[in-house]
Amino acid sequence: MKKIHSILFLLVLMFCVPVHAKKTSLKYVDAQNFRIVNRGWKDQVPAYTRVPDARLHLLRPELKYGSQSSTGIGIRFRTNSKTIGARYNLKYDFGITWMAYTGIKGSDLYMLDGEDWRYIATARPIKDSIQDKVYIKTLDGEMREYLIYLPLYDGINWFEIGVDSTAVIEYPQVDNPKSSAKVLFYGTSVMQGGCACRVGMTQTTILQRRLGVECVNLGFSGEAKLWPENAKMLADADDNIECIVLDPLMNNTKEMVDTLSEQFVRIIREAHPNTPIIMVEGEIQPHQEYDTHLREYNPLRNKYWEDCYKRLKKSGMKNLYFMYGGDYTGPDGDGTVDGDHLTDLGFVEYANRIEPLLRKVLRKQKVTLKK
Repeated sequence: MKKIHSILFLLVLMFCVPVHAKKTSLKYVDAQNFRIVNRGWKDQVPAYTRVPDARLHLLRPELKYGSQSSTGIGIRFRTNSKTIGARYNLKYDFGITWMAYTGIKGSDLYMLDGEDWRYIATARPIKDSIQDKVYIKTLDGEMREYLIYLPLYDGINWFEIGVDSTAVIEYPQVDNPKSSAKVLFYGTSVMQGGCACRVGMTQTTILQRRLGVECVNLGFSGEAKLWPENAKMLADADDNIECIVLDPLMNNTKEMVDTLSEQFVRIIREAHPNTPIIMVEGEIQPHQEYDTHLREYNPLRNKYWEDCYKRLKKSGMKNLYFMYGGDYTGPDGDGTVDGDHLTDLGFVEYANRIEPLLRKVLRKQKVTLKK
C-alpha cells in the first residue's frame, strides 16, 4: 500500500509542476547593458537601488534599508526572442504576511504595443535568494520592445535577462517612458507599493505607463517622515525632475505635520525653484467615520497639511498644488488589504485621482504626454 501511495504522489508532482518551473536553455545578458528607468539621480550606482551610494550620507539611518529596495525601477530592452526569462539575486529574500510574494520580490514583464504597455507575465518568486524564472516561451519571434519591473520590497544585487540562444537582444529604440521628464514621488508604505499583488500595479508604475514619463518611487515603509534630512534627500534628486509629489502624512503625527511641513517644502523649493510640487491629502481609511479616534485625528492632520499649503501660497510660492480627497478604497472599502495598505483596486483609484492634476501640471511644464 505504501508503494502505491508513493507512486501516486510522484504522479501528482509530475502533473502539478508549473510551466514557469521548467528549465529552458537560454543565454543570459546583464541587464545593465540596457536602459534602466524610473531612477532619480544621474549617478545611479548601484544600478538597482533607489538612492545611489554617493548620496547615502544624506539619509537618516532608518531610511538606508528602504533605499536599497528596487521599488518602481524598470529595465527597457528589445528582442526577437520567443522565450524571455530572468535570473536575479535578491538582497534580502524576506516576506510579510499581508502582501503577496509576487509584489514583494517578483518581477513583471510588459510589452510595448504601439504606445501602450501590455502586461505579459510575472516571475513568481520562490523562497531563495537566487531567482531563475521564465516569463513566457511561446512568443511569435517578432522584434518587440519590453519592460521588466523589479521587486517592490526586496532589493537586487544583479539581474540577467534570458533569451533564446539565437535571438537578438539590444538597447531599446523607442523612448517610452520619456527619459527627458520624470515625476518624483515621496510617501509611505502605500507609495512603496504596499500591498500590490504584483510589481507593475503600484500607482507610480500605472502612472508611468499612462503618462509616458518616468516615475521615480521614493516611498519608504513607515519612514516617510517630514524631517529636514529627508527633504534634503529629495532636493538632491537631479535627473530631469519635472514634478515632485509629496504624500507623507500617514507616517507623521499631527504635531509633526503642524510643525515640520513648511520647512520641509521650502527645502525642496530652494533646490527646485521652478519645479511643480503637489501636496497630497492623507489617505481616508475605510473605517475612519466609525472610529472615534481616527474620525477626529485624520481630518485634523489633513487640515494642518492644507494650512501649510495655504501659508506657502500666501507667501508667494509658485507652482504649488494641493490634491484633495485621499479616498482610494471605494464606497465599500475593498480597495485596501488591511484598512491602511492598498489592493490593486486601491492603486488604480489612486492613479485615477491624481492623473488629471499631473497632466495639467506637466503640460504647463511643456512636457509632451502620452494621450
